[in-house]
Amino acid sequence: MRMEDVRRHPTTPLTSPAYAPTVPRFTDREYLNIVYRTDPDALRAVVPEPLRIDDPLVRFEIMKMGDVSGFGPYTEAGQAIEVVFEGERGEYLHAMYLDNFPATASGREVSAYPKVAPTLYVDNGTLVGTLEYGTLRVATATMGYKHRTLDEATARDQITVPTFMLKSVPGYRRELRVQELVRTEITDVVVKEAYAGPARLQLFAHVLAPLADLPVLEVVSASHILTDLTLAPVEPVFDYLKEGAR
Repeated sequence: MRMEDVRRHPTTPLTSPAYAPTVPRFTDREYLNIVYRTDPDALRAVVPEPLRIDDPLVRFEIMKMGDVSGFGPYTEAGQAIEVVFEGERGEYLHAMYLDNFPATASGREVSAYPKVAPTLYVDNGTLVGTLEYGTLRVATATMGYKHRTLDEATARDQITVPTFMLKSVPGYRRELRVQELVRTEITDVVVKEAYAGPARLQLFAHVLAPLADLPVLEVVSASHILTDLTLAPVEPVFDYLKEGAR
């Protein structure tokens, strides 16, 4: 294999890459979003500078991917923290949990997504989202199923806020080769359905899935959204190794 061919492969093994070299298009992506207020000190302990916290709000999300080019269907759950970076409001992606290896590998290695087994289903008039780590439950989210129609523009605003993530790549002797704050956003959005309603969220302590370290003090809002969208590539916005050396 020629060197120029090697350079075109972002993952190994070269003849069977971990994920397809494509910009994924998400069709029938179903969201359960629960925004809750948490302990400001707990947020300050996990949100990296230069991101800033105004209101101590966290969005717990479970996303059921109906069809994703290159990855196939899968389900994802995580926590996104409301932040401000250089005057722009967005979310810091604190933790994500997936049940799909290609999507996990693509997100972690290329896009800095901090990637177990989430589920999203309807049970007796209730939209239910769960996250389990191994055999242990770490999160249960419930929302009234399609109680109130949510304005399309509001739904679009909820899922298209800029997202910030921390990308760290270690060297061969455990030194850091890359440590950057990166930014991405969702594009080409088609909102198919959107609803609001009452919701509850329970988080359970787990050493390897510490969602409960950001405790639920008050549920602020909840939404249930079905959409098609494209996830834009990430762009670096802050280099910790260069800025920290000054």
